[in-house]
Amino acid sequence: MKTPIILVNFKIYNEISGARGLELAKICEDVSSKTGVNISIAPQIIDLSYISEKVSIPIFSQHVDNIKPGSGTGKTTLEGIKAAKAVGTLINHSENRLKIADIDSIINRCRELGLISVVCTNTISVSKAVAMFNPTFIAVEPPELIGGDISVTDADPGIVKNTVKTIRDIAPDVKVLCGAGVKNGKDVKKAIELGAEGVLLASGVTKAKNPREVLEDLAKGAMK
Repeated sequence: MKTPIILVNFKIYNEISGARGLELAKICEDVSSKTGVNISIAPQIIDLSYISEKVSIPIFSQHVDNIKPGSGTGKTTLEGIKAAKAVGTLINHSENRLKIADIDSIINRCRELGLISVVCTNTISVSKAVAMFNPTFIAVEPPELIGGDISVTDADPGIVKNTVKTIRDIAPDVKVLCGAGVKNGKDVKKAIELGAEGVLLASGVTKAKNPREVLEDLAKGAMK
């Protein structure tokens, strides 16, 4: 997975339901193509197949359950998202927390299936525990800043810098993303300067009046 990466979580906002989700996905694809920056997306799970058939940028699931195919009504499996052409999944987002044993199991199964694991953490201690499982990415997101107007890079740059160091001391191959309140290219640039290899964001793009303009600005911040 090419870094730096801008991973846009669509969440379940009205602004990206159905055809509007595909429209945003195509904007992300176009900006990625023109700038050379890896812009990846996590659409609503219900739209994974629909969108993956129509764009070429990397697509992630927003969540998976620690369950294998079979009896499990309403659950989402890794095998299912892979069949929908997702390249990986978010795990343990602040809005969908998992038990540590489930996180470990999902990461291991991602590895077996050739999928990318992006585990969200909220503190250095949680990041340290998750690093022991060697996911592909750890996304640092203090929950109190998610959806807000202040980026974690401004509110608490120390948590980014110290988390990067802590994770690399334990698992040098794990890449760190920065999330919570990320809104513009300045935030992206600062996250990279603090040692992150990209950002995870949502409302800064999905609720923007002009998402293309926002994405172009974010991409500038990721350019070396």
